[in-house]
Amino acid sequence: MDGVKKGGDSEEVEIDLGDSSDSEEFDHGERPQTLWNAPSRPEAEESNHSASLVDISDTRPLLDVRDPRGINDCLKVTFEDVIAEPASARSGDRVWIWSHALFEVSRVWIYRIVTVLLAIPMSILCGILFAVLSCIHIWMVGPCIKCVLVGTRWLQKLWSVALVVLVRPALASAARCCGGFSVHLLDE
Repeated sequence: MDGVKKGGDSEEVEIDLGDSSDSEEFDHGERPQTLWNAPSRPEAEESNHSASLVDISDTRPLLDVRDPRGINDCLKVTFEDVIAEPASARSGDRVWIWSHALFEVSRVWIYRIVTVLLAIPMSILCGILFAVLSCIHIWMVGPCIKCVLVGTRWLQKLWSVALVVLVRPALASAARCCGGFSVHLLDE
């Protein structure tokens, strides 16, 4: 159930969106197994550290925390962020409640439908892209940079000697010359 506060009123209006994940519909405490409400793993299984490749997997989806780094914080949009009525122009209470309910239901279900259609192809494309970029970086860019660094080691040494012999004494003497100056500001 979603709770919505209207304006500055302290009265809370509850909207039942009729989601199938409500446990009131099931008598025996059973929850429906849907794609968006997959059961989480028990703690006993998480604490078991086995060496088999089946148990150790970095591709197991995170069902509880899907945005742990807060990448999509800008997308936390609610009805009140999009539609707001000033006190001078108010629609009927039922219109406001139904608008809120339809906004939330359409936002959730359109998102679910679009993700079913686009999530798997986009995941495959992103996986291919990052695999190619990783391969290029590991096997081409990294070795080329290392070859340049090894080949120009003498230039790095020459540059550091030039900085120590020429630039450091010049800047140190300029600092000593300018260090004798002092500026005093007086209020008149």
